[in-house]
Amino acid sequence: MNAALLLLVDGRFPAGGHTNSAGVEAAIQAGDVVDEATLERYLYGRLATTGVTEAAFAAHVVGLASESTAAQRTLVVHADAEYEARVLSPHLRTVSRRFGRQLARVGRPIWSHPLVGALDAVPGGAHQPIVLGALVAAAGGSPADAAAIAMHHLAAAVTTAGVRLLGLDPLAVAAMQARAGVVADELRSDAEGWATLPAASLPADGGSLTEILAEDHGRWNARLFVA
Repeated sequence: MNAALLLLVDGRFPAGGHTNSAGVEAAIQAGDVVDEATLERYLYGRLATTGVTEAAFAAHVVGLASESTAAQRTLVVHADAEYEARVLSPHLRTVSRRFGRQLARVGRPIWSHPLVGALDAVPGGAHQPIVLGALVAAAGGSPADAAAIAMHHLAAAVTTAGVRLLGLDPLAVAAMQARAGVVADELRSDAEGWATLPAASLPADGGSLTEILAEDHGRWNARLFVA
């Protein structure tokens, strides 16, 4: 991973990620996450489902860098539509596009690349994993880099929310995230293959409880996180 990509990993990068709990806030309210053990279980579950899907689409978009500029616009729109079809919750769709627009707004002045320009072809702004893939490609990263960063973003959102909402020991939670990194590396081992697959053939892993909790969370009058 080259040094430029570290910007996309840095939690201080102003892309709105601090407002995302990856569903932890709703899971706590539902009683599914109450301590370190249940947070770790939740983290592994998210990595193996939505985490794989997000990583696959980010890696896939990096693979589009070898296409012509005209083809990139068409393929990015298609990939975005395929990702949208895998997100059943309207609230999560809205939030994903919001995060995508924020990430694109921060990334455009830093990286110039045809794939970044191709994001303009997506009505309403592209979903966050699509934008992430375009920025990783622009920064000279590989599909494996994009998958790793997508997994890292998810793990960081889950663990940070656990500390903020439950007051868990930050040191213990950091160790939890490190353990999860080993799992994430195994889950993203197909990254190079995802880059060459048609978007319609990419993973569609998700969870009904994730979608249900997201819809409930979106109706709350007061919440710390937007998702």
